Amino acid sequence: MEVRPGPRPVPRDPWSRGRAGSRLRPLRRAEVHQVEVEVEVVTEPSRCSHSSSPSLLLTPLSSLCQTYYGQVLKKSADLQTNACVTTARPVPKHIREALQNVHEEVALRYYGCGLVIPEHLENCWILDLGSGSGRDCYVLSQLVGEKGHVTGIDMTKGQVEVAEKYLDYHMKKYGFQSSNVTFIHGYIEKLGQAGIKNESYDIVVSNCVINLVPDKQQVLQEAYRVLKYGGELYFSDVYVSLELPEEIRTHKVLWGECLGGALYWKELAILAQKIGFCPPRLVTANHISIQNKELERVIGDCRFVSATFRLFKCSKTGPARRCQVIYSGGITGHEKELMFDANFTFKEGEIVEVDEETAAILKNSRFAQDFLIRPIGEKLSTSGGCSALELKVIITDPFKLAEESDSMKSRCVPDAAGGCCGTKKSC
Repeated sequence: MEVRPGPRPVPRDPWSRGRAGSRLRPLRRAEVHQVEVEVEVVTEPSRCSHSSSPSLLLTPLSSLCQTYYGQVLKKSADLQTNACVTTARPVPKHIREALQNVHEEVALRYYGCGLVIPEHLENCWILDLGSGSGRDCYVLSQLVGEKGHVTGIDMTKGQVEVAEKYLDYHMKKYGFQSSNVTFIHGYIEKLGQAGIKNESYDIVVSNCVINLVPDKQQVLQEAYRVLKYGGELYFSDVYVSLELPEEIRTHKVLWGECLGGALYWKELAILAQKIGFCPPRLVTANHISIQNKELERVIGDCRFVSATFRLFKCSKTGPARRCQVIYSGGITGHEKELMFDANFTFKEGEIVEVDEETAAILKNSRFAQDFLIRPIGEKLSTSGGCSALELKVIITDPFKLAEESDSMKSRCVPDAAGGCCGTKKSC
């Protein structure tokens, strides 16, 4: 691909919060892992993710993403940042085993930024937004079992073809009589056009893909539409510490690397409330590093994190006050302890006081059968200990959580099993 020489002016964008009078310059050709990528800006004026006219960006960025993920990237090692590579963290044994069963070619074309495998998946119907080569779909298909089903949808035809190529391979690997996976070539913000009906899925997942769509609200709205009541959107994506300036929002490689379309993290709660979801539950967060000096210069003071959130679609009925809950245990891979999010970890048999939203989610979701829930004041029978029943400071900022995670890692002393013995976990 040829890089156009010299700087050129780009029309000013009335939505832009970039520096007044600034001009965008094409960067020099970047070479990473022997893969050459044209590094330049998008010539068409961009719009913020909350623009009233997101369609202005749909065609050029859709083509850009399909080219980047279908032709430029051949494997995850070709990426120029760690935004779209899952950060290493402890993975339950049953998920590790499921990952090992995925075909090598499918795994090599994985570009996710998190582990989008929630708990309690048996017999569930799951939709994967931006399923790519199908790695997550094939992992999930093992965990839902033959009575469950996984649908993957992706706009890049080449990725869908790779995923479909190994349908028979994985079903034979799992010992299933028939395939419980379907792949669709389509757009995640247009699920209706792909034939996906209202309230047809228990869980929707997405792994570092929503940032690639200009109209984030439409994607979340569609996810809400296809979810059953009590269902959830469990997704990992990239978030930025401030509203992105135009130079980043219109940069081809930064968009393809999942940074140019990153959502300002505070906007997620606003969009969730507007659509009807319960407030976002922050699960994990990790800082993103840039492995390219030219790209570092472009992003300047902007900071990025990859974060996993869960958004529940609950009916309006349910607890309207704080409750005490006891986890009964038994969820596959989480029999003794369930890390529900960054704020609540439930140990089998222990009483935990939770806020109104958490109580409503537990009572009205697929987790209802796994918890004993009572309003505060009613006596709960428990064979285990009792956690401190006190008001919790709820962490909602992924950058704060990422800093705490980095701090814990710096103090971590690996134990014999490869775990971490620190202030919160004894050896």
